[in-house]
Amino acid sequence: MRLDDSRESSNVEDRRGHRIRLGGRGGKIGIGTIVLALVAAYFGIDPNVILQTGSDTATDPSAYTTTGEAPAPTEQTRFVSKVLGDTEDVWGSIFQSKGWGQYRQPTLVLFTDVTPTACGTGQAAMGPFYCPGDSKVYLDLSFFEQMAQELDSPGDFAQAYVIAHEVGHHVQHLLGITQHVDQARRRLDTTAANQLSVRVELQADCLAGVWARQSASERNTLEQGDIEEGLNAASAIGDDRLQRRTQGRIVPDSFTHGTSQQRTQWFSRGFKSGDTAQCDTFNASSL
Repeated sequence: MRLDDSRESSNVEDRRGHRIRLGGRGGKIGIGTIVLALVAAYFGIDPNVILQTGSDTATDPSAYTTTGEAPAPTEQTRFVSKVLGDTEDVWGSIFQSKGWGQYRQPTLVLFTDVTPTACGTGQAAMGPFYCPGDSKVYLDLSFFEQMAQELDSPGDFAQAYVIAHEVGHHVQHLLGITQHVDQARRRLDTTAANQLSVRVELQADCLAGVWARQSASERNTLEQGDIEEGLNAASAIGDDRLQRRTQGRIVPDSFTHGTSQQRTQWFSRGFKSGDTAQCDTFNASSL
């Protein structure tokens, strides 16, 4: 990506020098939560389901402490800050042109291993996630190493796609989609609720594609091979591919994010059209 001259977002909260206290006043993180987090990472389960630990530690900022000096900015932290800044510019422009009001920018939280969130205790094992309770995207940068080494999805745009997908969830939250879906899921059985979650995730993929198209058109940020990196990343984290890799078989009823084909298809749809109206996964006759 061509982001050398791009601005860095001021909405990055760096907690990489923090460690959460396991125990003491405010509760502790149970081993069961950690196990569930690992399962969630492998099977694509919505982290908001796992994040509820029932402990004050989950949301209390005093439950984590700083160990040593905060890490200095790196090339990678500057990159993710520039990506976030680019999403701010794109979505700010889209919200204005659509008459959706002012775009309220999310915060990107960089953390190591474990961190409290308004949705509960965040675990690095869950991968990146968005918490609507505090309008923050949470990211342990080690996930990018996992993408490159374990999922064969290297590249700077693959990393940008991940951030843009989570920002897509923020857009859904601002538009009231997240709240509507949460209400609907409570009335559904597990299989139907999972199917609804798939539509949420595929829409976020499509919105990430819209961002990529607008960024390329307005600021010429994309280089040759970038979109291929994004498509490869979307395919690598499809439910079917992850399940086949981890358990040797796929269970479609348990899908919560969509297949590799669906994820690449909806990202491509957003990128080719550059139009949020093309991202209505909820009324699509087929995914």
